Amino acid sequence: MDLISTIKGSLLEGFFPKGWDLAKLDKCSDNPPDKITERQNWWNKEFYPVSCDSLEEFDIKMGHEIAAQIKKAREEKREIAFILPVGPMGMYKWAVYFLKEWDIDCKHVYGFNMDEWSDSQGNTLPSDDPGSFQNAMEGAFYGPLGKLTVPESQRHFATKNILPTYSEKIKKLVEKGASLVVVFGIGRVFHIAFWEPHFAEEFKSDEEWKSQTHRLGAKLHPLTIEQNAITSFKSRTTLVPAFANTIGPGLFLKADYIIGGCDGTLGRGMMWQGLSLWVTLRHGPDIWIPSSFMPTLQGKLFFLKELAGPLVAECN
Repeated sequence: MDLISTIKGSLLEGFFPKGWDLAKLDKCSDNPPDKITERQNWWNKEFYPVSCDSLEEFDIKMGHEIAAQIKKAREEKREIAFILPVGPMGMYKWAVYFLKEWDIDCKHVYGFNMDEWSDSQGNTLPSDDPGSFQNAMEGAFYGPLGKLTVPESQRHFATKNILPTYSEKIKKLVEKGASLVVVFGIGRVFHIAFWEPHFAEEFKSDEEWKSQTHRLGAKLHPLTIEQNAITSFKSRTTLVPAFANTIGPGLFLKADYIIGGCDGTLGRGMMWQGLSLWVTLRHGPDIWIPSSFMPTLQGKLFFLKELAGPLVAECN
């Protein structure tokens, strides 16, 4: 007996996005752990999943990758734009460490936070609120860089007024020779930023979906809210906003290079991100699975080895 065979008539009927093939999602994750990095014919030839044995290794390698891209751009005398997440977060202290060790000034860097909590109208938390993503980025990355930091005028946050300007700002930077690097995590429901799978129902074609640069007051899936209750709000679901401002595929699919991270383990054998990782790497591009497009881009996806499974039932 399993979920797929018992879902009819249950409270889960109609809960999952309409375009999900649950049997296919299950098949994606029903593989031996040592096969997770096995190349698929639809991956970009320069896309590489990178297994990490520990959270420390994960944070260091992902942070080094961010810092290396900044260093390379500085050496090549060009600007670089980053779309940045708040989750994962541990890589930022290591990006700061390497940039300081190499004495790399970040005046050529432009940062664009990919999302922010909001209400249904796109109004966000105050920038100094402990739960705001702007506050988190200032504390984890921009602040610790000290004299090497990204100029304040080159830091962009996903507020109601600023998010709609991202596309044009990034376009102008790219036209001047800048590269676009997208740093990301993968959500429980396979979102990138807060671009949720159920948005797919609104669009008549894949091309229309891919053209969407952003959304204000995006309605979040219940699993996204619960994921964040666990990972960011100490289990207090009642503190998690039900809406967010977010970039869309019209931005994250234009990346020249991607740096992804999956660190969603909880200890004692528990995790929330194993299925998300496997589906991302095995499903194939589908607008109902936003993260499934990321392997079609050049770059790296770092992940904790534990997430590869095996994903089997185990009481903890």
